[in-house]
Amino acid sequence: MGQKSVLEIEQMRFYAYHGCYESEKTEGAYYTVDFMAELSMEAAAESDKLEDTIDVAAIYEIVRIQMEIRSNLIEHLAARIVKAIEAEFPDIELFSIRVSKENPPVRGGEGIARSSVTMDGGRLLKLR
Repeated sequence: MGQKSVLEIEQMRFYAYHGCYESEKTEGAYYTVDFMAELSMEAAAESDKLEDTIDVAAIYEIVRIQMEIRSNLIEHLAARIVKAIEAEFPDIELFSIRVSKENPPVRGGEGIARSSVTMDGGRLLKLR
């Protein structure tokens, strides 16, 4: 097995309509999604071919599709994204995604900049 490296896709940004409150469902909010995978990059480093690595555009498209499906909770949204990535890339050993909602609704005070959920996925988790 080759040396492990990390591939990160940071701050995929979307405007979507997730949330429990009616205002969230009608007004929407900005969300960011980050992806991080631990994998061997030796084949891609040697071949310089896209098929030897994870296609960043394919990950983005998976996330984009899931962001269009409304959820009450970002936990549910994050779990759907993990499952969709696992279905498309079953050989990824270990990855995580982080879904962040900007300015979630709260009462009083200065508010919250963002709330986030991080979930792990990949083949290694299924082997445990």
